[in-house]
Amino acid sequence: MRWIRRRTERALELLGGRERARAAAVLAAVLAMDGADKGTLSTAAGGLKRSFDLGNTEIGLLVSVVALSAAVFTVPVGLLTDRVRRTRLLTISTALWAVATFSSGLAPSYLWLLASRAALGAVTATAGPTVASLTGDFFPARNRARMYGFVLAGEMLGTGLGFAASSVVVDLLGWRFAFWWLVVPGAAVVWAVARLPEPRRAGQVPVGAEPSERTGPTGQAAERVGAEPDPSMVLRSDPRRGSRWASIRYILRVRTNLILIVASSLGYFYFTGLRSFATLFVTDHFGVSTSFAGFLILVVGSGTVLGVLVGGPVADRLLRRGIVNSRVLVPVVCLLGVPLLVAPALYASSVLIALPLLICGAALLGATNPPLDAARLDILHPYMWGTAEGVRTFLRTVGEAAAPTLFGYVSVHAFAGGDEGLTYTLMVFLATLLAAALLGLIALRTYPRDVATAAASHRAISGRAESSGTSAPGPRG
Repeated sequence: MRWIRRRTERALELLGGRERARAAAVLAAVLAMDGADKGTLSTAAGGLKRSFDLGNTEIGLLVSVVALSAAVFTVPVGLLTDRVRRTRLLTISTALWAVATFSSGLAPSYLWLLASRAALGAVTATAGPTVASLTGDFFPARNRARMYGFVLAGEMLGTGLGFAASSVVVDLLGWRFAFWWLVVPGAAVVWAVARLPEPRRAGQVPVGAEPSERTGPTGQAAERVGAEPDPSMVLRSDPRRGSRWASIRYILRVRTNLILIVASSLGYFYFTGLRSFATLFVTDHFGVSTSFAGFLILVVGSGTVLGVLVGGPVADRLLRRGIVNSRVLVPVVCLLGVPLLVAPALYASSVLIALPLLICGAALLGATNPPLDAARLDILHPYMWGTAEGVRTFLRTVGEAAAPTLFGYVSVHAFAGGDEGLTYTLMVFLATLLAAALLGLIALRTYPRDVATAAASHRAISGRAESSGTSAPGPRG
């Protein structure tokens, strides 16, 4: 018992204490719900095909419609996130998620299922902006990439749970119960989010803090290498008091932010296509049952979780050693390595050969996300985090929406369908990861200046608040 207590205390220290550990767990659980649902749809694909006489294109459309619906709502939700109580907004959206998921299991037709998935997408639009903004304010900048890794691990664990548990449920009870079982943990997440405290905005930097506290480690590293802010991009007043369109235009003018949005969109494009057809690929290519395929995907997913947990700490450690663009450098290296591992794994006919390669490839792919997400917080003022994530999620989900349908279409019309067609499709689209890495090389040059600009904006806005004797307005509601 004493050993367990010491280990628990050590784990809590790594997470910044009991309260921050609780916040990380709840935010991870929110992303886990979304991941579990997407994994479930993949395992239910075979049953849906038989029930509604569908093809790969129609299955891909079920995934695409979620992304398209989320894209429509995510920018308004991002703007709302910067102006209202975020924990309340997240509580409402998670409750509606459970309702939409239950409705998917009731579907008497493909049209009903398509409509319920569209409703689910509208609800999940809340998760990206609110989780990003809350993560930035719950955890200090010095270890934000590491903490982002713990939060993002929830999505990976949820996806793995969706694949593994739902594959067993599909084999035993059918595809409808694969959706229904998710409602129970979904209700628990709603309860946990409702009890989460609303953190103070502005990245945990109080008015009156020293300049070094305001800029954080990235700002300090940028100053050490002589990075100068862009005078035309330094904010002089609270952006929440201005025009919504002005905020969006500003976010898209930050060069590193735009580059990282496109790069991460390409990464998510491939991951979404792969996830949508993972079960079909494994069952057809290796000739195994749906439940065993779910187990194999869970094993591969463990590599993704490992990468998510390691990528952030590595980037933070390099940052502390003075490598100012480490949160961009680590993802670039990982993205270059993924195709070298995944391509031979997809071509291999033996599970014993493919499995270790896929685990390592998944680890590299997972390691890209925490540093990139932390980097996007580094280059923008905290009062714009929700809006920025809304814009990023909109542009990213447009690519995600196209991925499943495009993967399905190419596998059938370019490679004649079947196992071989899906294999070649998954290999060809690895080129999107290489394109993302090349964009990252550009961001290595622009990142330090944008970090310096964000730090200068923080000083300017905080200075105005101090001189007027007031603080920036908090959330309404």
